[in-house]
Amino acid sequence: MKRTLMTLVGLMLGAAAMAQDAPPGVPQFPKQTPEEQARQAAIMEAYNKTPDTEGTGPYAAMKEVDPGLANHVVYRPKDLSKVAKGQLGIVAWGNGGCGKNGAAERMHLLEIASHGYVVIAPGGLYGGPGGATEPADPPDMPKMTVRTTTADVTAGYEWALKEAGRAGSPYYGKIDPAKLAVTGFSCGGLQAIEQAGDPRVKAVVIDNSGVFPDDVKILQGISAKKATLKTFHTPVIYIIGGKKDIAYGNATDDFSRIDHVPVMLVQNDAGHGGDFLKPNGGASAAVAVKWLEWQLRGDKTAGAYFTGPDGIAKDPQWKVEKKNFPTTP
Repeated sequence: MKRTLMTLVGLMLGAAAMAQDAPPGVPQFPKQTPEEQARQAAIMEAYNKTPDTEGTGPYAAMKEVDPGLANHVVYRPKDLSKVAKGQLGIVAWGNGGCGKNGAAERMHLLEIASHGYVVIAPGGLYGGPGGATEPADPPDMPKMTVRTTTADVTAGYEWALKEAGRAGSPYYGKIDPAKLAVTGFSCGGLQAIEQAGDPRVKAVVIDNSGVFPDDVKILQGISAKKATLKTFHTPVIYIIGGKKDIAYGNATDDFSRIDHVPVMLVQNDAGHGGDFLKPNGGASAAVAVKWLEWQLRGDKTAGAYFTGPDGIAKDPQWKVEKKNFPTTP
């Protein structure tokens, strides 16, 4: 349990927390006092004991390890018999810290799944009630090395795409291969950026993340550079936690550079990953779901939430910037 708890703390801090001695210009968390560390540990311990929520969407959601997909956690509607043909979308997720706990952001992912998505995160079930103890890293593993790779995230959606057409699969005919999104938190957001150029991807959500300056290399296993942003071919949304978010500088710089596709940057005051601890993923998960509904399903109400005057632009908890969007929805 102790190892699982400490891993959860590390995952929620995300990629920049790996850089205790990072080069100048790399965002870092301020050093915490012992009292602050104890408070954070208590918060994470409570989160680890909190039962899963089933989401607020039309399908009660669950998580599991599918025997056909090793080393991944699948989030989906509990009762697939209630899902009509072609109703499920696919969401590939990159874990915070590029860690190996596929249940670290479970509340957020269950919320997405409850709206009719198969969400796949790399790693094992090492978080939440009944979660297994996370295996220790090999003693010779270099510091600041990702525990799950971009290839692991890709393997998740490749599996789902195959299941969509495999006779005998519980997902057969229920998944629409055209509804594929990539997303991720912190270091996992960089993995989503690395996959966003896949022509099969139709929606991108980047949570509390952004590409590091090109002259900075602190994460073994991450290759995203500022030029990678040019591979975006769909609209993209960045959801960040304001200036308290260590990803703030990288995310806002990404936003300034993206000039070829519609891009939106929304921020609240949750800090780096604050919403992930909340039931149903908090306000950030609600925004992510609306974006997916708009981009993957063409939902006009969800679209108006982002483009109209009475949606997120009017919500006092969000600060919104956008560009390259048409003047009318």
